[in-house]
Amino acid sequence: MRRYKLPPLDLLEAFEAAARHLSFTRAADELALTQSAVSRQIAALEDSLGVPLFQRMHRALRLTESGELFARTASAVLMQLQGATEQLRQIERQKTVVVTTTPGFAGLWLIPRLSSFTARHPGVDVRISASFTLVKLEREGVDIAIRYCASAAAGPQAVKLFGEVMTPVCSPALRRTPGKPLKKPEDLRHHTLLYTEQSHSAPLYDWSMWLRAMQLDIKPAAALYFSDYDQMVSAALRGQGVALGRLPLVEQLVRERKLVTPFSQSVASPMGYHLLRSANSADKSEVSDFSAWLMEEAAR
Repeated sequence: MRRYKLPPLDLLEAFEAAARHLSFTRAADELALTQSAVSRQIAALEDSLGVPLFQRMHRALRLTESGELFARTASAVLMQLQGATEQLRQIERQKTVVVTTTPGFAGLWLIPRLSSFTARHPGVDVRISASFTLVKLEREGVDIAIRYCASAAAGPQAVKLFGEVMTPVCSPALRRTPGKPLKKPEDLRHHTLLYTEQSHSAPLYDWSMWLRAMQLDIKPAAALYFSDYDQMVSAALRGQGVALGRLPLVEQLVRERKLVTPFSQSVASPMGYHLLRSANSADKSEVSDFSAWLMEEAAR
């Protein structure tokens, strides 16, 4: 059995507007209805309640005593319902920043630093999508893209976070392997080189570029190939070979001595990391906060 025997909400809305304006016509304008539709809704409400709510006079409306009582109650109830609805919508509109970037940048640079952002902005949810797919930010509902590309390809709205320097890195244990020196670039011939083999990874920006810059043409002892850069770095951490480190992605690992740079030689890459914001996020303070935090961390 129904606990509440109440008239439909649309009838209450029509009555509240008509009672406030004392006009079916103005109530109709407010509700985007016709005057006759509002009149029918009021009649249906009166029929449901069994009492008249309005005195209908020539070119005028007046609330009956029952109408005045019901108008006060209906107005208060609708206001409470509106307030509760707005509260729920605010909860639904939880502050969220959606970020797309490469798996390497996400795993090696962004995620290790995220705790400093969440500590500063505990009410903001950050959602990271790690992919090499260049998504349309507005269409996919993404707030921020951090793109790995040449500056000319980043677009006029992009902000460069930092460039990239490449230098070999390996585990401290691998560097100390007996009988396999790793003191000068030519010594790489004694070791396994680690590569990424994604279709999106231009070989000019991998070992071939660094070896050409060193004027070396050597064949390594072996080669291991990985689908993602962070997988390759994981292999380097475990002493499985020498990786071409991309600074600043592996800079923290080098600072912590989990990886070492056996040579002083490095090569500047034409690639870099660029921040791009969606036009749809222009008025989202949480996205502005996250962008500012990114640039602050990049400046370090």
